[in-house]
Amino acid sequence: MSRRGGADNSVRGPASALTAFLRDSGINTRTLNAFGRAGRRANNEQTVNGANQNAQAGPSTGAGPSGSTVSPARRASGGGDDAEYNSDNLDDSDGGEVAAPAKGKKKPTKAQLLEDKAKAKAKAAASKKRRRDDDDVSGDDDDDDEAFNAPSKGSGTVKAPNIGSFEMCAKCNTRFTVTKYTVPCIPPPGFLCHKCAKDSGQDPFKKAKAAAPRKRKVPADKRKVVNFEQTESVKSLANLCIEIIGKHIDDIEALGNIGQVNMDRIAKIICKNRKLTPENVQLFYDVNRTDLTLYDATSLQPAAFETLASLNPNLKHIRIDLCGRMNNSTITHWASHLHHLTRIELLGPFLVRVEAWRAFFEIIGDRLEGFLITQSPRFDMSCLEAMMKHSSANLSELRLAQVGLLDDEWLPHLALLKKLTSLDISSLTQSLTDEPVIKLLEAIGSGLKHLNLSGHTLLTDKALVDGVGPHCSKLKTFVMSGLELLTDTGVAEFFSTSFNHAPALAEINLSRNHNLASRALEALLAHSGSAMEELRVNSWKETSNETLMEMAQALPKIRTLDVGWCREVDDFVIKAVLDACASLTTVSCHGCNRVTENCPRKRGVIILGVESHSVIA
Repeated sequence: MSRRGGADNSVRGPASALTAFLRDSGINTRTLNAFGRAGRRANNEQTVNGANQNAQAGPSTGAGPSGSTVSPARRASGGGDDAEYNSDNLDDSDGGEVAAPAKGKKKPTKAQLLEDKAKAKAKAAASKKRRRDDDDVSGDDDDDDEAFNAPSKGSGTVKAPNIGSFEMCAKCNTRFTVTKYTVPCIPPPGFLCHKCAKDSGQDPFKKAKAAAPRKRKVPADKRKVVNFEQTESVKSLANLCIEIIGKHIDDIEALGNIGQVNMDRIAKIICKNRKLTPENVQLFYDVNRTDLTLYDATSLQPAAFETLASLNPNLKHIRIDLCGRMNNSTITHWASHLHHLTRIELLGPFLVRVEAWRAFFEIIGDRLEGFLITQSPRFDMSCLEAMMKHSSANLSELRLAQVGLLDDEWLPHLALLKKLTSLDISSLTQSLTDEPVIKLLEAIGSGLKHLNLSGHTLLTDKALVDGVGPHCSKLKTFVMSGLELLTDTGVAEFFSTSFNHAPALAEINLSRNHNLASRALEALLAHSGSAMEELRVNSWKETSNETLMEMAQALPKIRTLDVGWCREVDDFVIKAVLDACASLTTVSCHGCNRVTENCPRKRGVIILGVESHSVIA
């Protein structure tokens, strides 16, 4: 069947983007195709004439060296203008049938055969490439010139048209743009638009998903951080029993009298693995218990919290971390059933509302000595006023950390708490400012032993020099991390002048104050180095190596040292600290690129954050 079918053939072949553009512009490709057909006819006539001349030259019926015999089938197929479009002869070779070798000619050698085979292969590849290029430019004729010959059902898969060309949908007869998701019509011929493809039940994206190449994962250069920890070569019987209990806590019926220390270790193991449930939490309950600590109460429902109060009626101190499911009924139930409760510490009581906090203070009254809550967004000014009215007489510990509504207006109420020894008002949504903080410390600072003012980005050196220095002479623990406006000169002045009269501090946390450097550390060590047990100077990146080396002799009682992200810390600083500080148990050096995995070690000392690929510059 000729590709140039009659007018009644409604099946059209694929058209390239160039052909579609020419057709839309009114340019007909018939003339271009006529030139191509005329050239091919001329070549065919020249070949036939040459063969006739060779036949007249001698009686031989074989082809000469430069000629070839034209078969009848070839002559029949090449007789008309449209013969080259006959799809039945598209696979025939250009020379027709293979001619028999001439008589008397020597048989070609093996080398000649290989050479001829290579030349034929190269010629076929060039012809194939030229034919592919011709198809891209002018192979797709106008709809009036060339019709599409749809293959039969048994002829294999239908070749998809070029991406970007236009086609007419075989079902709805709508013109659409061909993409890589275009699917053929079943049964053929033709292709379907996207809408008709989905309506027919075919997934246009299935083939693309299946054919998508799997990307190879490029190995990333990951940092390897090594922690040098002292592990037990032989575990004690008590430690083995505690580990087994932690793994099989759901099968334990009772823990018995194992002591408060072992009970707390089991609680840490269970809470670390998130295995604390309303069923096994009762293993920690006892009618004679006065202190209870649960480190992860995520799985406990409000009913379980109320059961806690009923089974531990003599509790005085209670600490519950991650108690996000605690609600109003829980906090009021505790206040009414725990008659000896004096200290409460909660992390994450999100669901406790204003009315429940007010009722709690009204019920518990003056016996409350410690109120420590973190992340309670509903605690507002009215709750603070209720606390001041009913429970401020004996309150000595107060923590309102990460309480979103607390601001400078709350501080005059806190100034009435004359018995406070511990105050934590850190990490608020709105930063406190210098003047209200100075007035607060002027009122209650004389009795404070623990002060935490971290995360207040608006506090400056003035809060230290005029507030903490002259009014907080009994401090033992001082935490002011994440204050962007503190300066190296201001902190050095604070320790050397305004706070010089106060006794040495036992714990200092001034981490993440990026402006602090050598002068502040020298003044700090001169004031409190002799009695300091915990020091955190994380992110003091401009501190010199000489000043860091002085820590070894200035901190004889240090137990915990954090020098992370101090860029001048190296193996020699670590060695000096390990050799001079006999009580040292933990050193943190995260981000210290000069500390290598070959740094000195000491039995009983944990070194955290050593980057194994660090290289001393």
